[in-house]
Amino acid sequence: MSKIITTEEVANHNTEKSIWIIVHNKVFDVTNFLNEHPGGKKVLLKVAGTDATKQFDNFHSLDILTKYAPQLQIGEIGNSQTEIINESPSGDGPFGDLVPHGDPYWYQDFQSPYYNETHRRVRSAVRKFVETEVMPYVFEWDEAKKIPKELFIKAAQIGILPAVCGAPWPTKYTKYPPIGGIKPEEFDHFHEFIVTDELARCGSGGLLWGLTGGLGIGLPPIFKFGSEELKARIAPECYEGKKFICLAITEPYAGSDVANIRTEAKLSDDGEHYIVNGEKKWITNGVFADYFTTAVRTGGPGMGGISLLLIERSRPGVKTRQMQCMGVWASGTAYVTFEDVKVPKSNIIGKENGGFKCIMHNFNHERMGIAIQANRFARVCYEEAMKYAHKRKTFGQKLVDHPVIRNKLAHMARQIEATHAWMEVLIHQTNNMSGTEAMTRLGGPIALLKAQCTQTFEFCAREAAQIFGGLSYSRGGQGEKVERLYREVRAYAIPGGSEEIMLDLGIRQSLKVAQFYGAKL
Repeated sequence: MSKIITTEEVANHNTEKSIWIIVHNKVFDVTNFLNEHPGGKKVLLKVAGTDATKQFDNFHSLDILTKYAPQLQIGEIGNSQTEIINESPSGDGPFGDLVPHGDPYWYQDFQSPYYNETHRRVRSAVRKFVETEVMPYVFEWDEAKKIPKELFIKAAQIGILPAVCGAPWPTKYTKYPPIGGIKPEEFDHFHEFIVTDELARCGSGGLLWGLTGGLGIGLPPIFKFGSEELKARIAPECYEGKKFICLAITEPYAGSDVANIRTEAKLSDDGEHYIVNGEKKWITNGVFADYFTTAVRTGGPGMGGISLLLIERSRPGVKTRQMQCMGVWASGTAYVTFEDVKVPKSNIIGKENGGFKCIMHNFNHERMGIAIQANRFARVCYEEAMKYAHKRKTFGQKLVDHPVIRNKLAHMARQIEATHAWMEVLIHQTNNMSGTEAMTRLGGPIALLKAQCTQTFEFCAREAAQIFGGLSYSRGGQGEKVERLYREVRAYAIPGGSEEIMLDLGIRQSLKVAQFYGAKL
């Protein structure tokens, strides 16, 4: 328990030799921080020995408190007002900061047919992980374009990494139980939904893609279609955060047009190996990946000549270089080249020339993951804007008291909530359909959902930027999340199938399914 300190004690420490301040009822000794303060030491000296909460809130986000508390906090005045409202021991009751529309409705204890006590436990555990292990450091990791390896180990140990690869829980290939202490047999697609959604609260696509992006799309094809030898060799270390995997499909010549990839894999003279030559581009995690789940051409033109092949980085001829992109800086996005890479034939995933089917099976999961992240990022933009609108004053009143600002927030909220409800309906179908049925019937709706999520994200990022004004134009500070997310919109609107392709595919697939069921058109 933190030491209880009186305001009178704090008031006695008001000089450069010993300066204490109060922020949100927490007491900080900032004496040794004076020369490090980005705003200069005089800013701190002006509030020496006083409650500086108001001044702090004008220039900082609460994540800063979490980051510096271990070094600077020496006690507290009383119970912190900034802590999350936790659930009751039974898991019932409101959860979170209760900002209207800042979290899904069921967080406010609204009735829902989708969630039970296990989902609430997962929600609580992921939020705690994100707020203590991720949020305080996101900015510096993003600027460094790198995530520390320790974070992968921590995420694995509490059951996050296996969770992002979908249900069922891979008990055979991981020693870790699901996050929140739930049973492996209880784990479903809504648990994965919650894990991804809560991770996205950090407001960084680069962090999410770096931590879970390559794993969440690179390992499932092996898990579904790979040999037992491949699964046993690759999956455990990836689930444990010790090795990294990525999905290598997109090329300089083919993005959404997967059927026309050019990377070739030709059988060697002895028929025991493939010799791979080609290039891949915009490959998430490619910079640090140990394994590449790679789309290659083993047959003729078109989708019927494509295979999936597991290629290890350790093989001669594999080269990667980091790409300089608009956003998702910490994701390790790479340009990959394969030059006469010799790969055992046993590394094939599924059947030779049957890779297109494996890729299509994987697309629903990939696109749903993008949709979940994009809509939570829209929420983050909204929540940040709502909180800022309650702090910032213009023309003698708070921003939120201006009707034009409330109008912006309203349009953001209505799109976020409608999109979230659609997402829940489709995840419920995934929970109750076989893999083949889901691939066939949900391909169209999920494609449309992805476009809906990314366009909602773009709208909310723009409106939040307008509300933040100049603060959204500079990296770091109060507008940090909004500035970063605005840059990352294109990383969600294009990968996994561009919006234009998704909208067309959504209607074409829906028509095919409808005609199969006897639609009267």
